[in-house]
Amino acid sequence: MSESTVGIPFAPVILAGGSGTRFWPRSRRSRAKQVLALQGERTMIQDTLARLGPLAGCKDTWVITNHWLQKIISEQLPEIPQAHVLAEPAPRNTAPACALAAFLLEKTEPNTVLGIFPSDHVVSNDRRFVEVLQKGIDLAAAGENIIVLGVKPTRIETGYGYIEQGSRVRRDETPAGFAPIDIYRVRRFREKPDPVTAERFVAAGNFVWNAGIFLWSARTLANAVREHAPEMAPILETIAAAYGTPDFDRVFREEYGKCENISVDYAVLEPRSGKGESRSNIYCLPADFGWNDLGSWASLHEHLGEGDRDNVMDGETTGLFAIQSAGNYVFAPGKTVALLGVDGLVVVETDDALLITTRARSQDVSKLVRAIHESGREDLI
Repeated sequence: MSESTVGIPFAPVILAGGSGTRFWPRSRRSRAKQVLALQGERTMIQDTLARLGPLAGCKDTWVITNHWLQKIISEQLPEIPQAHVLAEPAPRNTAPACALAAFLLEKTEPNTVLGIFPSDHVVSNDRRFVEVLQKGIDLAAAGENIIVLGVKPTRIETGYGYIEQGSRVRRDETPAGFAPIDIYRVRRFREKPDPVTAERFVAAGNFVWNAGIFLWSARTLANAVREHAPEMAPILETIAAAYGTPDFDRVFREEYGKCENISVDYAVLEPRSGKGESRSNIYCLPADFGWNDLGSWASLHEHLGEGDRDNVMDGETTGLFAIQSAGNYVFAPGKTVALLGVDGLVVVETDDALLITTRARSQDVSKLVRAIHESGREDLI
């Protein structure tokens, strides 16, 4: 087990499941957005592994994915041991995936700090990312502590969960050039709000978006699962006991689907925060390193464009002509695209499909995928 820069054993766990619906038709079940190169030459999961490099070695990194993506992820991340790329036998959300890694490592390295990282997020300041994560690793190793990262809201957003921050524990100075790191206790977690509630959260000033990045020791998470999800714990203990034996694939296949389909937020974080600030030992650090989850075509337009009215032509194209048109996103490799009198469109062409929607409705692309699935066109899924 490699150690972080302060000598603490650290194992990143990259969550790389998903069904490839948000960026349809570019994404499919067998090529979800984390294995696509949505910016630059590297895929999103390759970017994720690269930014973790200063904190942990590849041999200590784990990936939890599904059987549709396991092969391509192993090909894209050949540095990670094959035995550390685990394909869930059935989709069971983030709680079983996170807890599985905890129970596996608890057997031999219970004090190892686990870092949970989505595979499909964008970070623009890698140096600040490492600085904040190092501080979080240190805090997670100092006791039965759970560390979450929060993003300061920049708009009224109903698509993210929120973290309500309580009292500030301390402000840690950092090397010259970086802002201090404020550490807050977590008062409670709030699920995706309606617009009125989201506006109230943002106005309050002590709410941040939940970035989905968590830090805790293997023992801390395993014990939290035993306390708050007692039906799940023995299932994962059985799977962990079989790891490294010839029976592992069978046991994993037979047992994992018995776990509840639940997020780690619902299963562990919300019940633990219900104990109160002083007893929950949940702390929030700032995700102030240029975070974006690229959750839709609209967010990709925002990320790649210079402003809301910018026309974004993505991919290798032969040109874009736009007259009286603004705020559009177009992906049409090898094509010249002409826009006339249209605003806020999303146009995405692949070899076998063409998507035309608006940026305002791009969060609903999964509804299209569901309709295509129900029609029997599995070749498009």
